[in-house]
Amino acid sequence: MSLRFVLAPLFVQVALTFVLMFGMAGLRRKALVTKEVHPKDIALREPNWPKRATQFANAYHNQLELPILFYVLTILELITRQADLLFVILSWVFVVCRIVQAFIHTTNNRVMRRGMAFGVSAMALVVMWIAFGIRLLL
Repeated sequence: MSLRFVLAPLFVQVALTFVLMFGMAGLRRKALVTKEVHPKDIALREPNWPKRATQFANAYHNQLELPILFYVLTILELITRQADLLFVILSWVFVVCRIVQAFIHTTNNRVMRRGMAFGVSAMALVVMWIAFGIRLLL
């Protein structure tokens, strides 16, 4: 499988993480500049940010959890030359679901829908790891 096809979903996932990080930073900066939040009220990670900034922060931090397993697997697939069409398709399923989850998280935050997007992305990643293990061990 072409390196570009394998890495494209990874780059999109990284871009999503940066978009959420900059969105969070902008909202937090605005809250500090407008004095909606005082620095002493958040200096020790107290949860005193406005709701919108907290939504972005939660969505951003969520991109630093499960996607770590995606990043590791992508690197392993490349190193072992096991990446195939199934891997690329499931990678896109994973990343698209992460985008949907982040969109829900930062807009209406409907937990059931967000949970569905998370569940599908997690299942895609589980299947990717199982397929990798089987291909590598057999």
